[in-house]
Amino acid sequence: MERIDEVTKAGLKRVAALASAVLLMFATSAGVAASAQQRSNDARRPVRSVTIPVTVRLKQTRGQREVQPIEVLQVLEDGVPQEVLSRRGGVNVPLTLAVLIQDGVVASTANEIKGLATFIRQLPPNSRVMIGYLRSGSVQVRQRFTTDLDRAARALRIPISAATSAPFNPYVQVVEALRRFESQPTGSRRAILLVSDGLDISRGADSASPSQSIDLQRAITDAQRRGVAVYSIYAPSSGGANGSSILTSFGQGSLQRLSSETGGRAFFQGTSAAVSFDPFLREVDTLLSRQFALTYLSTNTANGFHRIRIVSELADGEILHPTGYVR
Repeated sequence: MERIDEVTKAGLKRVAALASAVLLMFATSAGVAASAQQRSNDARRPVRSVTIPVTVRLKQTRGQREVQPIEVLQVLEDGVPQEVLSRRGGVNVPLTLAVLIQDGVVASTANEIKGLATFIRQLPPNSRVMIGYLRSGSVQVRQRFTTDLDRAARALRIPISAATSAPFNPYVQVVEALRRFESQPTGSRRAILLVSDGLDISRGADSASPSQSIDLQRAITDAQRRGVAVYSIYAPSSGGANGSSILTSFGQGSLQRLSSETGGRAFFQGTSAAVSFDPFLREVDTLLSRQFALTYLSTNTANGFHRIRIVSELADGEILHPTGYVR
């Protein structure tokens, strides 16, 4: 009787071991299949092309327009090298430009309209230009995007220069203007020339600093997403900072942040209105001649902010480019 029990127990053990082996085999097969499916899903994840504005700024201004664009050695997105697909730019390559003027800037800005018109007429042939004025409420578009540069230049007018016409927040209108780039060709050079006091007091003076303005961040994010470099010129507004050095620094700091994080550049002349925009416009013209639209293949499929860094051989200057973009 005891012998039979031992045989029975041994048989049960063998059955249990066999069942465990079968279950392990199925589990392993399922794991391999799941891994293969995951690899297949990863392979099917869509890569996407990203176009960013890149400008080569040399330390020496002499001959900048004649120097050939440097070779970009590497584009890093979140520290990972990406494949460069194309690069379009140069002195005679058209660009898409929106000229935005805050309507409440001081009356002396009227003296700069002629210089701005000359700047527009000297853009590369077939460039597309839009003229808009930032007013309380929305952007007054004086000229939609057009390749007729003379027509765009003639659309400029003297700013109203009244506190009642000035927006409490220029960045809401900048975001509105950025949406108009959606109808323009992709993969090309894009830029905004913004004349503004840069001051966002829509939520009070305490929220006007460059790090606190919600709409400034929105403008930066939208410009980065659309590949638009913002070149800004500071001009005080009627009743904007009201002589406050703190508010003036907030406005200039906001313009500086908007330009630097989108691949452009900000221009100031102290804390008051510039004597002339001509030196600024000459430098913008030079920078645009050194700007190109860089398109690369992004392998990053995650949502959120992706930081961009460009590695090159440039030793006597700097490369202006967006700090990143939000996907």
